[in-house]
Amino acid sequence: MNIDYAALTDLYQLTMAQGYLDHGMGDTQACFHMYFRNYPFKGGYAIACGMDQLAELVETYRFTDEDIAYLEALPAPGGGKLFHERFLQYLADFRLSVDIDAVHEGTPVFPNEPLVRVCGPILECQLIETPLLNCVNFETLVATKSARVCQAAGAPVAEFGLRRAQGAAGGVWASRAAVVGGCASTSNVLAGRMFDIPVSGTHAHSWVMSFPDELTAFRAYAQSFPNNCVLLVDTYDVEQGVRNAITVGLEMRERGERLSGIRIDSGDLTWLSKMARRMLDEAGLTDCGIVLSNDLDEYTIRSIRQEGVDVMSWGVGTKLACAYDQPTLGGVYKLSATRKGDGEAWVDHIKISESVQKLTTPGVLDVRRYYSEDGRIAGDMVFDTNAPVNEKEVIVDPYDSLRRKKLAGKRYETLLKPLARSGKCVLEAEARNAMEARRRTMEGLETLDETQKRLLNPHTYPVGLERGLFERRGALVAKMKGFE
Repeated sequence: MNIDYAALTDLYQLTMAQGYLDHGMGDTQACFHMYFRNYPFKGGYAIACGMDQLAELVETYRFTDEDIAYLEALPAPGGGKLFHERFLQYLADFRLSVDIDAVHEGTPVFPNEPLVRVCGPILECQLIETPLLNCVNFETLVATKSARVCQAAGAPVAEFGLRRAQGAAGGVWASRAAVVGGCASTSNVLAGRMFDIPVSGTHAHSWVMSFPDELTAFRAYAQSFPNNCVLLVDTYDVEQGVRNAITVGLEMRERGERLSGIRIDSGDLTWLSKMARRMLDEAGLTDCGIVLSNDLDEYTIRSIRQEGVDVMSWGVGTKLACAYDQPTLGGVYKLSATRKGDGEAWVDHIKISESVQKLTTPGVLDVRRYYSEDGRIAGDMVFDTNAPVNEKEVIVDPYDSLRRKKLAGKRYETLLKPLARSGKCVLEAEARNAMEARRRTMEGLETLDETQKRLLNPHTYPVGLERGLFERRGALVAKMKGFE
């Protein structure tokens, strides 16, 4: 979308970068990890997304002449200029050289495990923090909401939240994330063109209102779109709207065509759709489906389905594209290790804070995902890639002796995959494709236990630290607190 990712940042990233340069720390090697702390939507999983945009960030990250001119003009609060000439020249010549590893889009992920690892000069790692968090936080949130909606729906879901999305860029990437999470299509034409994802749509109430009467409007639409005719029947009165749709459907049948469906967008959707189904069947239009929309989310959809409604497809907009009930994932990006140069040993770093939940994990981290014999995932282990791995016992909760997992001998895979090397994108085309990511989502959800997918009080999936890493973190906390 021609986003200036270099300027899409918080000012403190740039002030820290200048500070690193001033103090000769710009080339210090660092390792940062992006992860989230709490399950979104009070659910039992999240669906990773945003890595395609992260790859775009890597490919296009440059400071333009306009960026440099703007930064040069910024005043320091105490007088003078905020950024000096040496730093501005550094930015003008800047090119990324970091290595990035990330989980593939469509992967079910869980709190307190890295979704993205960035290694390279600390100045570079710092500069990309804000745009990285912006794309992965938002898209993971929407993809997760989409997966929840689609799991509840039991029929294809079309996303059409663009008109109420958070701006143009937010709308485009939300549409892509919704498809990654499971939606069959989007109404967003730009997203369809950009990401090669299916688009869908019929007509609005204004179509009906622009004709002398509803029947005339339906006939005109059927004439224009005989192979994709879904009629919106609630502009005036749903029962009469269904009668008019039946009239048009029977006329289409005589011409060798078919009325694909009707859509209801207001009122008691359960009661109205049952009435409509009965009327359509009695008229012999048993192959005409019913599409439901109107501020739907996973809870409303589940309630409608529990009452036995026969739905061909669903249209979900605002509450999906805007992640209506939780506006942010809350993902963070934390420094975990540094070293002076290649070949040097990594030095652990940890953030303790006043909140136990904000305690970070040191090291250059990755995740092993273990599988049970039935193909279900059994537990995730966060480990340091530069240390021996002891998988006999993974520490899930150090305050509960029963919350430990023995995973030795189980089949496993490592989740973080190369996305960039030396500042160049290496993510293969398949991993960036939205429809392939959607397939991974469907396959990944099948590996979850049903208790982890339920909407209310889902079962917590075990994510823990490799024992050696757990003990190392504890020793580092004790050292930082002065207990040794």
